[in-house]
Amino acid sequence: MSNPLIIQSDNTLLLEVDNSSFEIARDAISPFAELEKSPEHIHTYRITPLSIWNAAASGMKFNDIINNLKLYSRYTVPEIVVITVKEQMNRYGLLKLIKKNNELILTSTDSILINEIINHKKIVAYVTRKIDDYNLLIKPNYRGHIKQSLIKIGFPVEDIAGYEDGDPCTISMKEISNKNMPFIIRDYQQSAITSFHRGGGPEGGSGVIVMPCGAGKTIIGIGVMALLKTATLILVTNTIALRQWKEELLDKTDLSPDSIGEFSGEKKEIKPITIATYNILTYRKKKNGPFIHFNIFNSQNWGLIIYDEVHLLPAPVFRMTSEIQSKRRLGLTATLIREDGMESDVFSLIGPKKYDIPWKILENTCWIARAICTEVRIDLPEKIRIKYSLSKDKEKFRIASENEKKFDIANNIIIKHRGSNILVIGQYISQLMEFSNRYNLPSISGSTPVSEREVLYNKFRSGEIKVLVVSKVANFSIDLPDANVAIQISGTFGSRQEEAQRLGRILRPKKGDNTAYFFTIISSNTVEEKFAHNRQLFLTEQGYTYQILNEDMFNKEYV
Repeated sequence: MSNPLIIQSDNTLLLEVDNSSFEIARDAISPFAELEKSPEHIHTYRITPLSIWNAAASGMKFNDIINNLKLYSRYTVPEIVVITVKEQMNRYGLLKLIKKNNELILTSTDSILINEIINHKKIVAYVTRKIDDYNLLIKPNYRGHIKQSLIKIGFPVEDIAGYEDGDPCTISMKEISNKNMPFIIRDYQQSAITSFHRGGGPEGGSGVIVMPCGAGKTIIGIGVMALLKTATLILVTNTIALRQWKEELLDKTDLSPDSIGEFSGEKKEIKPITIATYNILTYRKKKNGPFIHFNIFNSQNWGLIIYDEVHLLPAPVFRMTSEIQSKRRLGLTATLIREDGMESDVFSLIGPKKYDIPWKILENTCWIARAICTEVRIDLPEKIRIKYSLSKDKEKFRIASENEKKFDIANNIIIKHRGSNILVIGQYISQLMEFSNRYNLPSISGSTPVSEREVLYNKFRSGEIKVLVVSKVANFSIDLPDANVAIQISGTFGSRQEEAQRLGRILRPKKGDNTAYFFTIISSNTVEEKFAHNRQLFLTEQGYTYQILNEDMFNKEYV
């Protein structure tokens, strides 16, 4: 059989799904190309400047990329693609930020580029003066700003200006956890820690670790903390995630409860290790007023800031981060995809991708569960179709999402998987509450008090509750290790990162056959079907395939 990859001169890569080399070719190109479309037979990837810069930052070389393209290409690799890859690879590191005599200097071997920068009206504001043809003296408080500005004109900066040491904080990892379980860092977790730390030199200390939900991103954060032994600010998505971080720190390190502070809507503690929510950081009394809690970034001499679920980092926190570039920064995420298109800001302000591991590799080694993904397509009832046809586009999405026939499908899945630990997940609160009430199931939404959420989550973990209905508040940083079935009855338009998070709720390794089931119910021949395809791009990137059932096929198997 011929090779599966067709490379086009516009930097798109067409990958043939039915080819016997599909999987190995997919794994070879995914570190440096972004998936754009994934219909049944041909998947479309694109090589972008950012995908190349992230590959370069994570250690890939020009020859690695070109050799992979040549190895799987059906035809000769277009010369323009080779040139593009080489040019973009060369751009990473062409500009470097360094410290010399305690001054911040932007340096390059390209004097013409330096001259271009000094004459760029948006960048010159951050420059104190031109030292010579190859060096610019940068204003000390604009380290992040100049990196942001330069990446927007196509020049990523390799920041090796180093970091300030934070206040010391003694922290060591236990060999036996408080739960009396042996605690050993897995090999891939150690590789991620090492890739970020880089021996403590200026080449390390800032960047993003990309890893599936359930693979132990929190452990990686703790491992970095144990290496650096410094005061640490940990930023998380919500109060539940905050308390899970605290629980993990107390369980697996020698930190005392008194050394860990909670900075949330309920408490305002500043300790050597402080965990804060994004919500409290972006709180302000008036719409255009100041962010009154931003002083947390300067309240301690932090040596490390950890951004959990960095793909959700609010824009105001980016702005604050641009001013604290002398602090070590670790981003943790299951996906670099941001719905707001601010991936370049993650690259320039948190740092480039330092480590990434395909989900399927962890599945094959049983570190996460094997996932079986099924999409069930159902028709709109006749009376709803009329309303749908007369509605505006945004209304159409909600009408399709709230298709009343989804309830019977979801209930039949629950019956079929009786005894499993099942999450029913959705976007619309009224839909979830109606489902919860109809089948007498407990539910959690944004309005559920934190104390009540914790009670319900604990009952689910213990097995007292077998089915839990949850809104998008459960998408992020919620540890429900025994959940093995997820039923998605509505989603957020085409959000790929949401799809990753929802699948991640059920991926923690399972006893027995280590299998999880992910169902998505959508209304066929509606806008929901199109958005569902967009969400599934992420799962396709990770090597998952969807079984697609229509109502008749579903009824034969599940009713």
